Amino acid sequence: MNKEIIFLVEESPEGGYEARALGYSIFTQAETLNELKEGIRDAVKCHFEEGEMPLIIRLHIVKEEVVKA
Repeated sequence: MNKEIIFLVEESPEGGYEARALGYSIFTQAETLNELKEGIRDAVKCHFEEGEMPLIIRLHIVKEEVVKA
């Protein structure tokens, strides 16, 4: 059993958010962060069997911002 799984969360160019699991083929997207968190929980439950579920889902949220010099 893995203790945790990490998701990289970024703003989608089309709007909303995208999340990709590091080291696993899990991807989900949603309009809001709350919807994304729920989608991530569902995706993790679908990907792992009962005894293999990670105990912690960690989100690494990246926000890209441009600052003019």
